[in-house]
Amino acid sequence: MGIADGRVVIVTGAGRGLGRAHALAFAAEGARVVVNDLGVGLDGQPGPGSPAARVVEEIRALGGEAVAHGGDVATGEGAASLVDCAVSAFGGLDTLVNNAGFLRDRMLVNLEEDDWDAVVRVHLKGHFLPLRSAAAWWRAEAKAGRQRAARVVNTSSGAGLLGSVGQGNYSAAKAGILGLTLVAAAEMGRYGVQVNAVAPAARTRMTEETFAASMAAPAEGAFDAMAPENVSPLVVWLGCGASAGVTGRVFEAEGGRITVMEGWRPGPTADRGARWTPSEVGEAAAKLVAEAQPPLGVYGAR
Repeated sequence: MGIADGRVVIVTGAGRGLGRAHALAFAAEGARVVVNDLGVGLDGQPGPGSPAARVVEEIRALGGEAVAHGGDVATGEGAASLVDCAVSAFGGLDTLVNNAGFLRDRMLVNLEEDDWDAVVRVHLKGHFLPLRSAAAWWRAEAKAGRQRAARVVNTSSGAGLLGSVGQGNYSAAKAGILGLTLVAAAEMGRYGVQVNAVAPAARTRMTEETFAASMAAPAEGAFDAMAPENVSPLVVWLGCGASAGVTGRVFEAEGGRITVMEGWRPGPTADRGARWTPSEVGEAAAKLVAEAQPPLGVYGAR
């Protein structure tokens, strides 16, 4: 018996890295898991083999229950079939973990429109469409008197919170996921759905080249602070009934550290009760900036 016992959980992008770690962690806690992965490379192009099927085999070898789904969750058809897969295989759906993504890093002046569209599509649209399909199913269940303790865990990034040089497309998409999380939490609470987001830092295919020096594997026997498995316990807890009452929150997770991010809040304010002139507003704004907390630095900025 684990904290996810009996729950039906979807994890997108679960063939490798963080998604694989999440799928295995949910299964270890008793969940039945739908392992989604399109099987593409780092740049979003199709790759050989089926990583989703391999993860399913791992889960079953450990005595768990899982099925593979290879659809594209950034399409309406793929997202709908993902929810249908959970319902047909396991009789329902309790948790959706949105995790699918890839990178096409460029400085803004070199960033092609196709690279922007591809990254925003898989990260942001690939969160929205599964969320919409799952939310529609949960709403119908609630209206039929079968409300579930439903959970959504979205995957953002420090790049979405602070920005990251050379990752304008990725940072924008991950920031968009934070906004989507807040709206979904507000809209879906009446149907028993809690929606939160995590901003993980871990060694994956997406990060190993960018952060090769800081994310190298540790010496044998030492704590591996950058292992993706370190993030999964928080994701599992957020995806279970044990997290009741926690919604609309963003957590950073790295190694053994978790942090609740507090987001945008009003800071110093000036109100003259009438329209400002440009020179007046400039003087007032400069004073407010001097009084405000300095912003955290953008990743990669000097």
